Amino acid sequence: MGDAEIIPIGTRGRPGRGTGKQPSSAARNLAGGKGPAARPATRRTPDTDEAQPTDVAVDGAEDTAEDRAETTGVQDAPPASTDAPTVGDPPEASRPAARTRERHARGGIPAADLMAAFQVAAREVFGEEWEVQLARFLAFLRRRVTGDYSVDEYGFDQEISQRFFMAALRPIADKWFRIEVRGIENIPSEGGALVVSNHSGTVPVDGLMTMVSIHDHAGRFLRPLGADLVFKMPIVSTMARKGGATLACNEDAERMLRGGELVGVWPEGFKGIGKPYSERYKLQRFGRGGFVSAAIRTGVPIVPLSVVGAEEIYPLVGNIPSLARLLGVPYIPITPTFPLLGPLGLVPLPSKWLLEFGEPIRTDEYDEGAADDPMHVFNVTDQVRETIQQTLYTLLMERESVFR
Repeated sequence: MGDAEIIPIGTRGRPGRGTGKQPSSAARNLAGGKGPAARPATRRTPDTDEAQPTDVAVDGAEDTAEDRAETTGVQDAPPASTDAPTVGDPPEASRPAARTRERHARGGIPAADLMAAFQVAAREVFGEEWEVQLARFLAFLRRRVTGDYSVDEYGFDQEISQRFFMAALRPIADKWFRIEVRGIENIPSEGGALVVSNHSGTVPVDGLMTMVSIHDHAGRFLRPLGADLVFKMPIVSTMARKGGATLACNEDAERMLRGGELVGVWPEGFKGIGKPYSERYKLQRFGRGGFVSAAIRTGVPIVPLSVVGAEEIYPLVGNIPSLARLLGVPYIPITPTFPLLGPLGLVPLPSKWLLEFGEPIRTDEYDEGAADDPMHVFNVTDQVRETIQQTLYTLLMERESVFR
C-alpha cells in the first residue's frame, strides 16, 4: 500500500481535483444555492463598450462543461477573470452584486397639454371664434338627435340644405367651375317667382349650381321641379326632397308659387341634358308651356336664366339606346372620358360658367282666363325661350375660352 495513489475526496475519481486550485462540483454545491455557483455572464450595453454583469445566470452551464470534460477527458481552459469563487469564500461571494434600477414616472401627455393642443387645432380649423362654431355644431347635433327641427309639407329641410348641401356645392361652384353671376338683382327679394333656365350637361349639374348661386347671391332657396325619374331613385329622391325639390306638376308648382317660394324649372327636360355635343346651346322644345300657365294663374313673374359652360363638362359624343331601355333611363352617355377612364371619367371638366338672369316677365297683368288659352300660353312660352336663346348667343360671343 505504500505505492498506492491516494485520490482526494470530492474529485469523482479523477486525480488533480479537490486540491484547492479549483473546487469540485460537489464542493460548489456545498457552498450554497440551488445549483452550482457560476460567474455572472457579461453583456455589452449600447451606451458603453464595458462588459456589464447580467442579472440572470443560466443554471447547469458549468455542469455541462464539466460533464463534457469528464466524457472527453479534456478540461475547458480556466476563465480569464480572477474573480472566480474559491472553496473558502462565503456563499455571498459567488453571487453577482444586486443592482437597483431607477424608477421613472409613467409615460403620457398631461391633460393640460392635451387641452392646449386641442385649442390650437380648433383655432386653426374654425378660426378665432372656434368656441362659437363648436357650440353651434353641438347644438345642431342635439337638434337632429332629438328631432327638434322642422320640415315643410314637401320634405324640404332648410337646415340640412343650408349647412350640408350648400356647403358641399359651394367649393365646386367657386373653385372648379368659377361661376360668374350676372343680373342677380332680377331675382325678387321676397314673394313667389318662377326661374326658367336652359338645361344641359349630360348630368343635371346645372340645376345644383343654380341653387347654390341663387342662395349665395340672392339669399333665397330655389325650389326645383324634378322629373319622375329623380323621385324613383332610392337615395337621390330623399336628398332631393330634403334639398327642396318636388315633382314637376302644375299642382305642386302653383301651391309653391302661391306660398311665396322661388321655383325653378328646366322645360327642356331630358332632351336638353341628353343632346349631343354638336347641338350644344341650341334650345330644345319647351314642352306644352305648363310652367307658363302656372305662373299666369298665380300672377308671379317669370325670370329667364341663361347658363353657359355646362355643355362642356361632359361632352356627349355617343349613346347606347338599347342599354338605356334595358335599365329604364333616358340614355347611357358616352363622353371622351367615360366609360374609357372608368370612374375617373365621371369627374366633370372644369369649364368656365356664366349665369345671367334676365329681366322678369310679368304675368299679373293678364286676365284670369289667359292661363287656359293655348295660343296665349304658347306666345309667352316662345317669348321666354327666345330670350334665353338670344342671351346664350351673346354670352358665347363674350366668352374667350371654354376653360377661362
